Amino acid sequence: MLKDAALRNGFSSSVFQMENKGSDEVEKLKTKFYSVWNNVKYSWALKSKTSFSRNSPVLLLGKCYHFKADDDDSPDEASYREPEDGFSMGNVEAFRKDFTSRMWLTYREEFPPLPGSTLTTDCGWGCLLRAGQMMLAQALVLHFLGRDWTWSEALTLQPLDTETWTTTAAKRLVASLEASLQGSPKISSRQSSEPQSSSQGSAEEAEAHLKEMYHRTIISWFGDTSSALLGLHRLVRLGLTMGKNAGNWYGPAVVAHILKKAVEEAMDSGLAGITAYVSQDCTVYSADVADCHKPPRARQAPVSPPIAEGGLSKEDQAESAPILPDSQAVIILIPVRLGGEKINPEYFEFVKNILSVEYCIGIIGGKPKQACYFVGFQDDSLIYMDPHYCQSFVDVSTGDFPLQSFHCPSPKKIPFSRMDPSCTIGFYSRSIQDYNRIREELSKLLQPSTKEKYPAFTFVQGHGKDYDLSAGLTPEKLEWPFIRSPPRTVTTAGDFVLL
Repeated sequence: MLKDAALRNGFSSSVFQMENKGSDEVEKLKTKFYSVWNNVKYSWALKSKTSFSRNSPVLLLGKCYHFKADDDDSPDEASYREPEDGFSMGNVEAFRKDFTSRMWLTYREEFPPLPGSTLTTDCGWGCLLRAGQMMLAQALVLHFLGRDWTWSEALTLQPLDTETWTTTAAKRLVASLEASLQGSPKISSRQSSEPQSSSQGSAEEAEAHLKEMYHRTIISWFGDTSSALLGLHRLVRLGLTMGKNAGNWYGPAVVAHILKKAVEEAMDSGLAGITAYVSQDCTVYSADVADCHKPPRARQAPVSPPIAEGGLSKEDQAESAPILPDSQAVIILIPVRLGGEKINPEYFEFVKNILSVEYCIGIIGGKPKQACYFVGFQDDSLIYMDPHYCQSFVDVSTGDFPLQSFHCPSPKKIPFSRMDPSCTIGFYSRSIQDYNRIREELSKLLQPSTKEKYPAFTFVQGHGKDYDLSAGLTPEKLEWPFIRSPPRTVTTAGDFVLL
């Protein structure tokens, strides 16, 4: 009897284990198919054919470009593709190089699991975090490299088109399906490293080489690993303290607070001279910003930036090591709402003015649950960088990691009328003198017209605590005044992002 019972129990246990194993296999298969679907959905791109007028200036983060030369009699409209298309007069190449030099942070896959989850991709939900990373990266470019910096290889990148992106997606699809059906190890789709320039360390000037090292270091801070100071893993971990989990939708105001915490807590000597400030209820308190500009405290556990092979010697590293300055630069983030359910047309000119100043680091927003990073405009259209491309994980811990996937050669445009009213505006202030100038200039731009009742945001003397506005602030209230009306049916016929 006992033997029979033991056999039955053993049989039941074996069946239970087989069922569990089968269930695990099903879950793994579902996960792989979900990954394949993301590859196809977010790797598909139509021909990048953005039209620009030759007769109107183009503004890009404070820089103005004209595409029409004095002796140009060509049509007024042109498609922004490659310079070989004949569209290479005026200073279009300067615009193209400037735009491509901005750091492009998009969906990624196959990175280590995110904190509090098993997700290894942010496809479908992490676009606003990526947009926030791009805005933060622009602030760091201003801080370390200056607004005039451009990447030397920017003009060598090919525009994103159907052939390159869909071919990659198809290869991933076949490889992943074969791995799922045959049980073979999944083929890695990491990007191959481009050969390093043979002129590095020989023909390059020391200053250019140092700037390239800063370029790589900034990108490495946004790597998709738990150790990256400003990477997705760190942002998700900070989001957990605000009630946000990996896979949730992050609003513009919550992202602003996450970015602030990430910069403040970054344990790297290179980031010791910069901090972040988030406005309260569309109000910038000047005394709080002044406090942020005060000399920084030494940060613990400094992390050395990655140095490429053949890069800086120990002596050069010592000379270029950041020294604690007598003041901190401040990234000023201002969550605003520019209308009700739709953007108020009265704010169009205001947004143009904001994007026309060089200390503006852009605007994060877009459409509900389809975020992007606004960097400029032409006429009545905004120019933006789109995070909705799924790319493979890149290991930025190596000094020679490929840079190509962190720069976008193809600008996109969207009418002002389709911009979501909820957004966060960013500015970079190097010193208290800079801030005083920024406050004076923006105060003039914020003067309401006869049709507007309230400015987008305001500057007020004193500290925020003096007004007791932050007492009892909950994670939910961080989104104020971005509380939306009850859910309504939204069609996707006019979405500006093609997924």
